[in-house]
Amino acid sequence: MEDEFYRIKRLPPYVIAEVNAMRHAARTAGKDIIDLGMGNPDLPPPEHVIDKLCEVARKPDAHGYSQSKGIPGLRRAQANYYANRFGVELDPENEVVVTMGSKEGLASLATAITAPGDVVLAPNPSYPIHTFGFIIAGATIRSVPTTPDEHYWTSLDRAMAFTVPRPSILVVNYPSNPTAETVDLAFYERLVAWAKENKVWILSDLAYSELYYDGNPTRSILEVPGAKDVAVEFTSMSKTYSMAGWRMGFAVGNRKLIAAMARVKSYLDYGAFTPIQAAACAALNGPQDIVEKNRQLYQKRRDVMVEAFGRAGWDIPSPKASMFAWAPLPPALKDMGSLEFSKQLLTHAEVAVAPGVGYGEDGEGFVRIAMVENEQRLRQAARNVKRYLQSMGVNAPSTQKNS
Repeated sequence: MEDEFYRIKRLPPYVIAEVNAMRHAARTAGKDIIDLGMGNPDLPPPEHVIDKLCEVARKPDAHGYSQSKGIPGLRRAQANYYANRFGVELDPENEVVVTMGSKEGLASLATAITAPGDVVLAPNPSYPIHTFGFIIAGATIRSVPTTPDEHYWTSLDRAMAFTVPRPSILVVNYPSNPTAETVDLAFYERLVAWAKENKVWILSDLAYSELYYDGNPTRSILEVPGAKDVAVEFTSMSKTYSMAGWRMGFAVGNRKLIAAMARVKSYLDYGAFTPIQAAACAALNGPQDIVEKNRQLYQKRRDVMVEAFGRAGWDIPSPKASMFAWAPLPPALKDMGSLEFSKQLLTHAEVAVAPGVGYGEDGEGFVRIAMVENEQRLRQAARNVKRYLQSMGVNAPSTQKNS
């Protein structure tokens, strides 16, 4: 017998898990770690959503198997969301599937449409499921840049010209996890035209659809006329309604892809617990003030973090969207590498961040910072970081008031 199973051999050690283990050990030892590593919302869901969960959970007939593709009311609610938010019409029966978070949705679709040896274009750096969902399904990954500039389009064309077999799937994720980059509708228009010309399916991950800042709403690829011919889009309730642990997401768009995904899911699961789906309906159909409130809260955290870390001697670009900042290592410490820098920050500043190399080799030189602590804790993190940087000979700007 071989020591490892086939699919396990295709999965490298999860780099981020190394930092997570160190963080756990430090907390067990009694250290007050400020955790900016995992994108785990620290806010509660809306009260009426929790009330609906409890109400339905008390019904004796709510505890059996649910529908794998999602209860009809929830699929209708998601279709209404797309109509109201993006002006996109969806058929709840054939163009919407409820998923257990966008992560499970991507993995299920990868299983449904990928054959061993297929080539999938995925961004680098990217959230791990964007590559490993397909690797587990037997595909080969060809990396394309995450940054949506002209080099991106050149890379797509080169991939089609020089890859055998020709790529059949492209994954896009804007606002990006981890880089927080965004795109406009013109980008999606060009992408849909490219996909049709090259006969490539597009899988768009729009998990951060409502975490946009400075009054610039995110766009959906499905806003492009004809996009449903080639595209499926994933959204999640995790960040929008602070329901991460509830595992509620959606796939919408192309009927052929949705049908394939629904069929695979029908073999793999019976759908999410019905009371959770009913509560998700309450979130989508109920008052939406929580969405704007959360957006403003994350934007304020962003501004505090960028300002405080900048005064500490670490310049961080201000993200346009998402709950993350994609921060280049301080220039004086760049040779340390993102994994070692993350370990040093955890050990000496008691601040946890995610090493960029955990999101692909092109993530080297960066760390991902999650805005999942309150403003006071973010300022404390900046003070801790400042002490660490000074110990390494990196001083805060003398022209600014020290934090």
